[in-house]
Amino acid sequence: MGLRVSLARTAIFAALYAAATIAGRMTVLDEGRLALVWPAAGVAVVWFCAQRRAAHRWVDVLALATIALVGNASTGTGPALAAVLAVANVAQTVLFGWLLGRRRPTLWGGGGNERLSTPRELACVLGMTVVASAAGTVTALAGLSLLDGHLSGLLVVDWLTRQAAGMFVIGTAGLWFGPTLSGFRSRHGSAAGWWRAADRAVRAIPAWRLGEYAAVTVCSAAAYLLGFVYDRGLPLLFPLIAVTVWAAARLRTSFVVLHGLTVGAASLLFTLHGDGPMANIADPHVGALFAQVYVILVAVVGLSLALGRDERATLMAKLCAQQQELARHAALTSAIIDSMADGLAVVDANGEVLLNNPAAVRLLERPTGPLTPAEVRARLHHLDGTPIADADLPNVRALTEGRIDPVDLLVQEPGGRDSRVFRVTATTLPEGHGTSSAVVLYHEVTAEHRRRDQLTSFAGIVAHDLQSPLTTVEGWAEAAADALDAEQPTIDVDQARDSIARVSRAAVRMRGLINDLLANTAARDAALHPSRVDLTGLVGDIATGRADAAAASEQPVPQVALGRLHPVYADAGAVRQLLENLIGNAIKYTAAGVTPHVRVTSTRVGGVVQVTIADNGIGIPAGQHEVIFDNFHRAHAGQGYTGTGLGLAICHRIVTRHGGTITADDNPGGGSRFTFTLPAADPPPAARKAAEQAALPPGRPGRSTSEGRNQAPLVAA
Repeated sequence: MGLRVSLARTAIFAALYAAATIAGRMTVLDEGRLALVWPAAGVAVVWFCAQRRAAHRWVDVLALATIALVGNASTGTGPALAAVLAVANVAQTVLFGWLLGRRRPTLWGGGGNERLSTPRELACVLGMTVVASAAGTVTALAGLSLLDGHLSGLLVVDWLTRQAAGMFVIGTAGLWFGPTLSGFRSRHGSAAGWWRAADRAVRAIPAWRLGEYAAVTVCSAAAYLLGFVYDRGLPLLFPLIAVTVWAAARLRTSFVVLHGLTVGAASLLFTLHGDGPMANIADPHVGALFAQVYVILVAVVGLSLALGRDERATLMAKLCAQQQELARHAALTSAIIDSMADGLAVVDANGEVLLNNPAAVRLLERPTGPLTPAEVRARLHHLDGTPIADADLPNVRALTEGRIDPVDLLVQEPGGRDSRVFRVTATTLPEGHGTSSAVVLYHEVTAEHRRRDQLTSFAGIVAHDLQSPLTTVEGWAEAAADALDAEQPTIDVDQARDSIARVSRAAVRMRGLINDLLANTAARDAALHPSRVDLTGLVGDIATGRADAAAASEQPVPQVALGRLHPVYADAGAVRQLLENLIGNAIKYTAAGVTPHVRVTSTRVGGVVQVTIADNGIGIPAGQHEVIFDNFHRAHAGQGYTGTGLGLAICHRIVTRHGGTITADDNPGGGSRFTFTLPAADPPPAARKAAEQAALPPGRPGRSTSEGRNQAPLVAA
């Protein structure tokens, strides 16, 4: 606060304090000692609260003491008594400010900028008022007794009540309106801005509420006229508090503060004028005492009710906000739980399921509906198939151990078929009152276990398939070395050449196995680069290559018949690998001495192309039309057909990564028939976007379909 602003405020409050002092001295009852009202005490309190942050507070103290001294002396009080009263006024004002800063430092005037907000704060302010006014009263009356020795108990009580009434009624009004006036410039800028804001606020008040304000005002005026002027000696004073209660229960606190000031001033003015019940009391000191007590009572009742109502409204607003926040958090938690892909269940100490999220219901359901807790318990086993004991159940262990690490358990269908594996984690959920429940989280890992089993099987297959050619390589390499070291080189060289040829064929078999493994990895992990692929040219290129290979090995040349093949939108290299595997299988799995006949056709169905490859081979064994697409599955193992069991698994991965499907069934004319779908070359935008998004981290690019090869003879479909 700047010096000029501080001095300007000091001048304004000094003028108000001087006017309040003169007004108080004008209500003196007898011999210049006791005034009926003393508003200067309340003005001094507001003055020092407003100037709490002033840099030169001694100026305010000096100004207050000077005005009190001069004011009392100029209205008939002797110089000595005027000095005593000045010291008493300064003492009670400074003490009130000190107590306010210590007990309520957040309030305006106590160091903060908040206004009165609760009945408890109001009671604290009333206590400070009593203490400060008592200190001022003791100081003033002690000096008075020393000067003339005339002092009575009634005078002490009157003086104390008068100081407390002035400090409390005007002081609480200052504490209420002080924050508003302090922030006037920052909020409104000018009087015109305040007027516009006030006009908007009044316009926002409903008409019925404005009517109620007017009704309270009119009823208050009528009641006080009846109670003080037209009472005809009836004791109608204290029932007038009813209008204060009405205002405090229904209207804004600012109006209640102004209403208390107005009716308090009116009651004192009526009494001073000789009207009302208190003016009819014979002893003026007793009348003054009742008048001050009534003013304090009106202020306390009105503010207590209004602040209590405001406090309840604030608490209700906070409670509603907390309830809304809790509801929002509950809805968010519920949405998160419901959207989880893993199953979540809350199980109490008795084994009753308190909560199941949708994923839990979905994971533990059967064709006829979800499994009951009893059915789940009956089907729960260890991975080796042994039943799980009650003490080993995840929810039971969680309640005794606090938390258990993930454990894999088997949910087995009756008869041991269609078993599923779940990875289960459980932890304790305290519920209060010494009870707890268990939160069980489970994730299906059946596919992971199957892949692990497939890898184990694959390791066996690879070890077996590599063992044979490696044995061949070692044996015939040793035979070739022995032949070259023999004494008859001509004969032994021929034997060595035969051995080396056998070694070469074994190496080819090993390379084929390794190539299949690499192709399987590429089909799973390589990125896709979709583009327009001409199936007619691609199938023709593959057929030519197969025909050349058959002719070179003196095998029957396969006949590949083509129908109309629609172009597709896919990765060219992946599609070539897909067709190579399917056409190669159709040619390979043909009976000895039979010329392979393969027919490739397609149809357009909406945004996809359905391709069919039919052959005249040995067919697919019954019951294996679906499992042949599993990794390492060999439908004709032990019948002399070489392979790793990865070809059709690679085909399945390629098709599914393009968003299509692949199936196998029997060819009505004998043999097998494979059908797969791929996106058409001009699919709808959504299908094209889905195909483009299928790309994963970059892999090896596919070969172009334009690689030059001699065209094999094709048969018209």
